[in-house]
Parts: sequence; C-alpha cells; structure tokens
Amino acid sequence: MNNKTIHHLSHIDLDGYSCQLVMKFTPYKIFNYNANYGAEVRQKLELILENISKNNAPAMILITDLNLTFDESRWLNNEVIKMNDEKNDITLVLLDHHGSGEDSANKYEWYYLDTSRCATKITYDYAQENFEFDEPKWMNKFVNAVNAVDLWKQEEVEAFEYGKVCMRLVTESRELNRVMFADDDNNYKLSLLLASTKYLDEPDAPVLLDEKIHQLKKEFFMRDSNNTLDNLATKYIVELLGNARDEKTIYYKGYRGYLSYGVGNTSIIGNGFLLAFPEYDFIVDVSYRGTMSLRANNNVSVSLISKEWANGGGHPNAAGGRIMGFKEQYRYDRVKKQIEKIINDKEAVAGELEYKKEDF
Repeated sequence: MNNKTIHHLSHIDLDGYSCQLVMKFTPYKIFNYNANYGAEVRQKLELILENISKNNAPAMILITDLNLTFDESRWLNNEVIKMNDEKNDITLVLLDHHGSGEDSANKYEWYYLDTSRCATKITYDYAQENFEFDEPKWMNKFVNAVNAVDLWKQEEVEAFEYGKVCMRLVTESRELNRVMFADDDNNYKLSLLLASTKYLDEPDAPVLLDEKIHQLKKEFFMRDSNNTLDNLATKYIVELLGNARDEKTIYYKGYRGYLSYGVGNTSIIGNGFLLAFPEYDFIVDVSYRGTMSLRANNNVSVSLISKEWANGGGHPNAAGGRIMGFKEQYRYDRVKKQIEKIINDKEAVAGELEYKKEDF
C-alpha cells in the first residue's frame, strides 16, 4: 500500500470533509477531490482517472460519503478494469452510508455500505483496520461528534451539539471557490476542522467553538497584520489568482485578460487583482449560470468586450452580460474551453473594439 497514491473523492459537507481529515493521519500521498451529487461526481471521477493515467503509477481511488448510481458504479468499474488491463495497478474502494447505493453495493465488492454509521466513522474504522494510521488522541471523540450530528442522534447531547457547530463551520466557510481553488478550499476546510478539535475537551466546548469560528477563519488568512476577515480573504484570493496566471490568462483582440469562475465580489477582488498585476488589461468572472462581470483599469473598454461577447454592456471599466447557452461546469478547464470558443468566434467577426495597438 505504501507505494500507492490515494485519490480521495468525498462529499462537500461535514461528514465528507471529516473523512478526508481522518485520512490526513495516514502516511500515504493523497490527492483530495470534493463533489456534490449529479454531474459533478462524474466530472471529478473523470479527472481522477485522467490524473492516474498521466502519473502512470499505482493508485487507489477512495470514495467516501458519496453514493454512486448503479450506472455510475458500472461505468467506474469498467474504466478501472480497462486501465488495469493496460498494466495499471488501480484499486477501488467506496465507503458510504446512504441506503440508495444498495444496488451497487450488492453488485460490486469494492462498494462498502453501512447505514448504521456516518461515512467518517466508516472511514475511521476502515483506516484502523487497513492502513497505517497515526491516530491523534482527539480523533475518536471528533468522529463521534460527526456521527452524532450526521445521523441526528440528539440523545448524545455533548457530541451532537459539538457536531452541529462543526457542521456550520463547514457550510459557512465559503470564502474560497471550490472550483477555481479546489486544493486551497479543501485545505481551508480541513484546517478549520483540525483547529476545531483543540476545543473538544474544554468546558462548554460547543459554545466555545461557536465563539472562536471568526477567529479561526482570520488566523487561516492572516499573513503580516490583522484586518477584517473580508480584507484578509480578499488579499488571499488575489494572491491565489496571481499564482494561477499561467493557466487562467486569456487574450481578446490583443488585450490580456484573466478568466475566473464563480469567484464573485468582482468590484473588490477584480479591481484588487488589476492593481496587483497591472500587466492585465481586464478580468472577467463568469458565474455558474453564465453571467459575466468584467472589470478594467482604463486599459480597455470592458463595455465593448461584454457587448461583443454576450450583447451586454455597462461602463468602460465595469460591465456585465450573460452568455447564452453556457453550461455549468465543475472543472475550470472546461469553463475556459467554453469562453475561448466564444473569443475565437467573436474575434473572427468585425466589432467596435479595435485590436490593441502594441507599443514599439
């Protein structure tokens, strides 16, 4: 097992992230992925298979707190068989507690289903039995808190109340976009959950954690000096945008732009990015529904860009519009592919916006 890389896909709630927190205390190389139900599960599984194929090394696909439909299970099982037939070494394990996966569990031995425990508790027990596991002393108590709230065991008062606060800690930690910044968002949530464990044995632990949530968030984002949570998070996000410039740069009629997806708060974050990276002429943030928000800093009229792309409009430095026929995606590369198709189509047609004149 030590030579295998684990690709761990889990749900986007307390139970799902807690499964990944448990796995942090194994010695293996792990890549974390998260998904909600529906099309996102398939897209993330496709990404995992692509990454395994690129790495060409022994791997385990671990899925927790997500029940697959029978069709999804059959597809994934067949894909793994095909890859193993091509001399790959891939094992597949799914640990879940949702009864709707019974058909898959009855068909595939890699699909483990137990409706009596939450996925975190299943993963915890599985790790103890099957992995090298450096269990911290707080782990059992934390797992019981997750189990109590996920299965709604109100009679376990202390565990249930602590689990409730942890549940809110996850659901209200939306500062980072989990498509644009998947790894960073995952690390953020796991860091908050890990930080929460230090209050487990304190008197009135649920109340204490409830009061500490804001502080824990600020501590994650803080660098040099204290500030409001909004300002700390904005600075952090601008840094993330800057670090990803190679992947997320686009060009339109010679103007250099930055494409973000679902980040929001474009007036603050977009303008902050343009000030930090003045080599960019504009930034465009596309929402999950295909609405665009564009910002510039006097280098180009984003009103004209919006008009040419989506019949939108606005002001020279702030504009918006909606991309008709936009398909919501859960992978950034597929968003960029849609936008670049629009750019290529629109550049081929004369418009009001002239091509950028280069300085010589």
